[in-house]
Amino acid sequence: MESMERFLDRFKQNRKLAIRMVSPGFGHLSSQVVSAFGPTHRNAHYFFLLMLQGSARHVIDLQPYDVGNNELLFILPNQIHELPKAKRGGDYFKIGFDENCLALLPRQYPFLVNPLNSQKIHLTPAAVARLKPIAEILLGLLSTMDGDPELIVAHLNSLLTEINTAYFAADKSPADSKLSKYIAFKVFVENNLTDHPKVEAIAEELALNPNSLYTIVKHYSGQSPKEFMTHRLILEARRRLYYGESTSVKELAFELGFSDPDYFSRLFKKVTGQTVAAFFQDLSSNE
Repeated sequence: MESMERFLDRFKQNRKLAIRMVSPGFGHLSSQVVSAFGPTHRNAHYFFLLMLQGSARHVIDLQPYDVGNNELLFILPNQIHELPKAKRGGDYFKIGFDENCLALLPRQYPFLVNPLNSQKIHLTPAAVARLKPIAEILLGLLSTMDGDPELIVAHLNSLLTEINTAYFAADKSPADSKLSKYIAFKVFVENNLTDHPKVEAIAEELALNPNSLYTIVKHYSGQSPKEFMTHRLILEARRRLYYGESTSVKELAFELGFSDPDYFSRLFKKVTGQTVAAFFQDLSSNE
């Protein structure tokens, strides 16, 4: 199985941007290339599937998602992505791009932090009617390696703006102060995960008192800040185990910032309901 780390550099569709699009009649790699990467990998880039017609089941961090008509699925860097075993029908657009490409865009997109814990978005007919021509224009720009990067970035911005709006359509605006604080909390946790930051330190960083932080995190995640960080650490452990990135429980514990491997093992069992060894055995039996 090849690493996905340099996938977009090798197979990008623009000389200056690490970006790639696929549709039913465009952008497909050979079966030999696809098989070299395997059906499951740790994503090294952002990936979006806009399903206009048809269905497919993708698995993200061991959680299955059935994507159907007028639905969009997005996958973030470092998530474990298992490709569909079977696809039915198909009118779709897939697009992948890296962090460097995202950094060129003129704004931030709060949905990319996935604050509502929903990586599948059901799109209204009006949203689809706007998204489809944007995707088609991007497809045209990427049909040659010499497509204008500024135009690609401009239309990618339009695409992500539409997705961001659709993501928050059924909930509060990301401009809401409480949601903004929750997004900031998730970003801080991601950037400092293995340092095991104290709740009080995070609250101070976000200009909140601990009780206010607790209320906000509990409202959006259903967990306390401490529980959220614990579950995020164990998710990272499951990702690394799934992809075979650690050779022992002790090594994995130290990589995740735990000084006591036994405590890490107990915490893993408390969160997942099984030991690390049992989890690994289940993975091996499913291969």
